Amino acid sequence: MDLIVTATSQGLLWGTMALGIFITYRILNLPDMTAEGSFPLGAAITTQLIINGMNPFLATFISFLVGMLAGSITGFLITKGNVPGLLAGILTMTGLYSINLRIMNRANLSLLGQTRVTDIFKSLNLPNQFDAIFLGLAIVVIMIMLLALFFKTELGQAVIATGDNEKMARAMGIPTNRTKIMGLMLSNGIIAMAGGLIAQDNGYADISMGIGTIVIGLAAVIIGEVVFGNLTFINRLICVILGAIIYRLIILLVILIGLNPNDLKLISAILLAICLALPSIRTALKLNFFTGKESVE
Repeated sequence: MDLIVTATSQGLLWGTMALGIFITYRILNLPDMTAEGSFPLGAAITTQLIINGMNPFLATFISFLVGMLAGSITGFLITKGNVPGLLAGILTMTGLYSINLRIMNRANLSLLGQTRVTDIFKSLNLPNQFDAIFLGLAIVVIMIMLLALFFKTELGQAVIATGDNEKMARAMGIPTNRTKIMGLMLSNGIIAMAGGLIAQDNGYADISMGIGTIVIGLAAVIIGEVVFGNLTFINRLICVILGAIIYRLIILLVILIGLNPNDLKLISAILLAICLALPSIRTALKLNFFTGKESVE
């Protein structure tokens, strides 16, 4: 039971990061690798500020602002430097690795004995890991509400239009370069904040904790879409969170059946590949069932 509670709490916190991935990959339709640098950036900033005596809530908010700055760099490379989106993200991610090392001054920083955001629930004497669940629920509810409100605004609709059809959006007078930068800033701000929250939940920040962030975030997005199908915008955001929880439970199951924890990255990649292929497999199976013929592809 404790393992399920732990996996659920981790899923809620990682689901926050997946919301950031959802903005770039699904709304902006932009493959952004910056996340693998902005995630540990948020963890490094938050951890270092807490160690130096800053309030953990303020430190987490600052990680959001710094993540937005990282996203703006990728945005400027794409819009002003005409660098392809994928390459721009890789360049920013590579540069952030050195920046993160400079922030932490080492490869790993511990929060042992430091005040964290989860400590606000200690007075409630909750069972183990329930403080992280309460924190995760509060954060995802606030994030979903704020994102739903933002994407109903004129600016939010402009970001959506840019991702749907950039040429059409430009023809309608939407400054697509600005909306791209705005979307990337918002996405990486959320991802960095998630890095700060997860670092506090884990009790440490590590320079390598961003490796595989894209795979985990995409897995949450794809699982949510495959399991729950096409829904309204706000329900899609909720499904991203549910997808992250399902992903963590699948990883827990994989560990319980005896597979090597060192293979988790490989398992994550395989799981994502299966999820990505599921819609095509399902379409092919339906075609075969109704026609009785083999599909051409």
